[in-house]
Amino acid sequence: MRILIIGSGGREHALAQTLGREPGVDYLLCAPGNPGMSVASVTTEPLDILDTDAVVRLIARERIDLTVVGPEAPLGLGLADRLAAEGRLVFGPTRAAAQLETSKAFAKHFMQRHHVPTAHYRVCTTAAAALAAIRSGEFGDALVVKADGLAGGKGVVVAPDRATAEAAVNAAMIDRSFGDAGACVVLEEMLTGPEVSFFVVADGEHYVPLLSAQDHKRIFDHDEGPNTGGMGAFSPSPLMTVALQARVEREIVKPVLDGMAAEGTPFRGFLYCGLMLTADGPKVIEFNVRFGDPEAQVVLPLLAAPLAPLLTAAAEGRLSGSRIPDPGARRVSVGVVLAAHGYPGEVRSGDVITGLDEVKRDCPDVMVFHAGVKQRGADLVTAGGRVLTVVATAPSFATAIARAYEAASKIHFNGVQFRRDIGQKALGR
Repeated sequence: MRILIIGSGGREHALAQTLGREPGVDYLLCAPGNPGMSVASVTTEPLDILDTDAVVRLIARERIDLTVVGPEAPLGLGLADRLAAEGRLVFGPTRAAAQLETSKAFAKHFMQRHHVPTAHYRVCTTAAAALAAIRSGEFGDALVVKADGLAGGKGVVVAPDRATAEAAVNAAMIDRSFGDAGACVVLEEMLTGPEVSFFVVADGEHYVPLLSAQDHKRIFDHDEGPNTGGMGAFSPSPLMTVALQARVEREIVKPVLDGMAAEGTPFRGFLYCGLMLTADGPKVIEFNVRFGDPEAQVVLPLLAAPLAPLLTAAAEGRLSGSRIPDPGARRVSVGVVLAAHGYPGEVRSGDVITGLDEVKRDCPDVMVFHAGVKQRGADLVTAGGRVLTVVATAPSFATAIARAYEAASKIHFNGVQFRRDIGQKALGR
C-alpha cells in the first residue's frame, strides 16, 4: 500500500512513524512534512495543502492508494470531497461533515437537534447582540466566548467575568483578531469539571474506539495563562472508566454518527470528542474532525493493532466487526510540548535546536515528534509556535513523566518554554 499523509506537524509525524513501521505499507509520503521526519521509510514533498489541484496531481503522480488528511483546514475546504469525486480513497470527512469542527455554531445546533449533551449556548452574528447577551446575565458572571470558525486552537476565551467576556467579543468581532473566524461567536455557559478527550475511527455508520487522553491547553503551569493549541497530553485518561466510556459512546458518539448519517453527511474519519465531566455527566465542549495534536503523539504509540488496515476499512466504509484488541500489559504515555519564544502570541523563528542526538542516545522509550522546525544548513531551527513534542511511554505515569522531562531537559533552543506539570493530573487517580 502507498499512503500519503497531508500535513507537517507533530500529529503527522506521529502518524508517519506509526504507519511507516507497519507491514503492508510499501511507500509512505508526507506532504509537506518537515525535516524532522527522518523515519527511513518516509519521503517528504513540498506542497501547499490548501491547493486541492496540487494535492490531486501529487496523488496521481505518486500512485497513492490512501490519503490520510492530518489538519482541519484542508477538510474544511472540501479536500475529501474532491478526492472522492476523483475516485481516490481518502480518510477524512467531507466538507459538510467537517462543520462539526469548522463551525462551532453548526456543532452546537447539531447537538441540540440530536440531543447530544453540551453547554447552554447562544450564537451571535453581531457584536451588539453578543454584548447584550452578556450584559443580560443569561450566562451569569462567568462564561465562555468562542469564535465560530477555525482559529488554530486560540479562538476560545474562558472569561471569569463579564468584562473579560466583553473584551473577547470586541477582539473577535470588531478587531477581527481571528479574521473571518470571529465574524460570528458562540457564547456558552461555564461548565465545571475535569476535561477528557475521547477518540473514535468512524466509517459513516460504524466506529472503533481508540484510547482516551487529557490535553493541557493553557500556556503556563496549573492551567494558567492564555489558551494554546496544546502544551502536552497524557494517555489513557484514568478518568475514562469502562462505565464512562460506555456512556460516552451511547450518549455522544452514536447519536453524532447517526445524526450525521440521517442528515445526509455521514462522518468518516477521526472523531475527537472534547468532554467536560460535569456533575450531570459528560458534556461536549468541542468536536475535532481529525486526530488531536498533541493527543495523537501520546495515543498512537500505545495502539495494540496496525493502524493502516483500520484507516483503510474506515475509508472504504467497512468497519463493521473491526476492533482494536486489548494490549494486555498496561502502558501509558506522557507528551511534553516544547514551544518557541513568544508562543501563543507572535513567535520567534530561527533559533538553533540542540540535544536531539543526546535524547536518541540516552533516553530509551522516548520519541521526539517534530512540528515547527526547518533545516538551515546543518542546523535544525525553530519555525513555528509548537516546535517539538517529547513523548515517553512506561508502565506507570510517574515513570513516563520522569522520562519525558529527563529527555526534554536535554533539548535546548533560545526562548524554549514548556510546562512542568504535564501528567500530574494522572497521579493518584
